[in-house]
Amino acid sequence: YFLPSFQIIQALYYTISLVNDFVGSNEVMPKKTPLIRKIKDYMMTTFAFPIALNVGITFWGLYAVDRELVFPRVLDAVFPSWLNHIMHTNIVVFIVLEMFISFRSYPSRFKGLAGLSAFMLAYLVWLHVIKHYSGVWVYPVLEVLQLPQRIVFFIGSLVFTLGLYMFGEVLNNLVWSKELKMAQRKHK
Repeated sequence: YFLPSFQIIQALYYTISLVNDFVGSNEVMPKKTPLIRKIKDYMMTTFAFPIALNVGITFWGLYAVDRELVFPRVLDAVFPSWLNHIMHTNIVVFIVLEMFISFRSYPSRFKGLAGLSAFMLAYLVWLHVIKHYSGVWVYPVLEVLQLPQRIVFFIGSLVFTLGLYMFGEVLNNLVWSKELKMAQRKHK
């Protein structure tokens, strides 16, 4: 009953990207940006990039400290290590590659951070709904944390993810600085 949200976001993002390839535009500065391209850019910048990095960094960081906190050894029999890498490593590799090979326009910082914050808060509520009805935390690390520690963990995760959004914006501006300067000149 639980499909990780990052998988849904990645699947949606890459599906929208494919649709954009057929009916949208991949031009750096199209005369009129198609709606599908605007959706693609917003999804990449606001959800796909920061959440993929959060998932990869947090998962492997906790795994290095104590794998039982995120991926108990008992799962090895039914969940092979290569599949674990597809879920927690490849998403980072591919989203970073996407940042370098496909130009995108970042939304205003307010719109981007507001959308990401709303998603993160909704996800936090969803985690608690699952815990309420199943009696089990989706992530084993939450089982070992006391309430004050969980609150700090959730706040830290939110701040970390918002920081990853900012990192994505800075990285995008560095990678695509020439194209962004041309766009600024065009709109003057």
